[in-house]
Amino acid sequence: MATRILEPASLRLPDDAALQEITRKLAASAQDHDRAATFPRANFDILAEAGLIGLTVDPKLGGAGAGYADTLRVLGAVAQGEPSTALILFMTYAFHAAEKAARWPRPLYERLAREAVAGRGLIGTFRVEPELGTPVRGGLPKTTATRTPQGWRISGEKIYSTGSTGLDWFVVWARTDEAAPRVGSFLVDPATPGITIVPEWDHLGMRATVSHKVVFEDVVIPAEHAVDVRLPAEWEASAGQAAAQSLWNALAIATIYDGVARAARDWLVGYLNARVPANLGAALASLPRVQEKLGEIEALLYTNRALIAGAARAADEGALPSATEANLIKHVANANAIQAVALGLELTGNPGISRNNPLERHYRDVLCSRIHSPQADTVLVAAGRSALFAQ
Repeated sequence: MATRILEPASLRLPDDAALQEITRKLAASAQDHDRAATFPRANFDILAEAGLIGLTVDPKLGGAGAGYADTLRVLGAVAQGEPSTALILFMTYAFHAAEKAARWPRPLYERLAREAVAGRGLIGTFRVEPELGTPVRGGLPKTTATRTPQGWRISGEKIYSTGSTGLDWFVVWARTDEAAPRVGSFLVDPATPGITIVPEWDHLGMRATVSHKVVFEDVVIPAEHAVDVRLPAEWEASAGQAAAQSLWNALAIATIYDGVARAARDWLVGYLNARVPANLGAALASLPRVQEKLGEIEALLYTNRALIAGAARAADEGALPSATEANLIKHVANANAIQAVALGLELTGNPGISRNNPLERHYRDVLCSRIHSPQADTVLVAAGRSALFAQ
C-alpha cells in the first residue's frame, strides 16, 4: 500500500474510537513482524492515513503541535497494537517536539517537518557504537566527519540503529576531525552511496525495530547537513534542552512498555473468561485467586497511568519534572509493566508461553524495557545522590 500524501488540514488529534481502531489494525500483523523481524511498513501507511506522522510538528508548518499528553495517548495506542512501530514513531515525534530553530538551518528543518505532515519523513538518531556504547555514559564517538569541498564525509559504524531499513532520514552522531573536535548531528539521506546496513538485529523482543548495524564508508553529505555541531563543553552547558529531551524519552519509553503490558492484560482477561476447565465447570475468571492476581495487575497499570499522565499534564502546563524524576518514572513504570505481564504468565501456565498466543511475545517485548538508556543503575545512583546531597 502506497503512503498517502496528506494535506495539512487533515492533521487532527484522534478520538478514543479512532485510536482503538488503529490498535486493532496494528495488532493484526504484530505476530508476523515479530517472527520475521521485518520493518512494519504497512503500519506507517496506516498512521499516515490517520494523519499521525506529523503529530508534534508546529501548526505553523501544518502539524498538530501535540504536547506530551496527546502524544503519549497516541503512542500508547500504537504500542498496544505493535510496540516496535511505536518506538520507531517516537523518534520522529521527539525530533519535531524539540526546538530546532536555534541550531538547524531553517529551510532544511522545514523540509523535514512538511515531509512528516505529508505522512513521510521518518527520522532516527544513531548514537550507539561498538566501542563507545551509549553516549549517555560519556565519551566521544569514533564515527568521524571530515570537511571536504563537497561538504562532509562521514565514516564509522552505528549499532542498535532503530528503524534502520525503513527510515527516510538518519541523524548521525559524529565527531569532526578538527584539532579541537566538535561533536553533534549530521543529517544523512539513507540512499547516499557508501551506506551498508548489516542485518544483525536478532533479539529476544522488539524484533520489528530492525535495529541493525549501519556502516558509513566515506558517505558524502552537503555542508548544511552538519545541522547541530558543537564543542563538547557547549553540549554540557545546554541543560535546559537536555531536561526536555530526557522527559520526552522517559515518558515515551514508559508509555510504550506500559502499552505492551496493557495488551497482555487485555488478552489475559479474554483468556480467563473463555477458559472453562472440565474439573472446575466454570471460567477461570470465577476463581478468587485469579481475581486477586488480576487486581495486582490492575494496581500496577493504574500506578503507571497515574505517574505518566501526571507528569505529562504537569509538563504541558510548563512544570517539567527534573531529569532525575522523569527517569524514576520510566524506571518504576517499566518494572511495573514487566511484573504485570509476569503475573499473567503465572495465571496461564503453558498457554501463556506458547507461541500460539500473544502473551509470550508481550513478555519478550516488555523485557526490552530494561535496555533503554539511562538504565536502572544510572537512574538509581542519580536519584540516590540527589537525595543524599540535596542540601
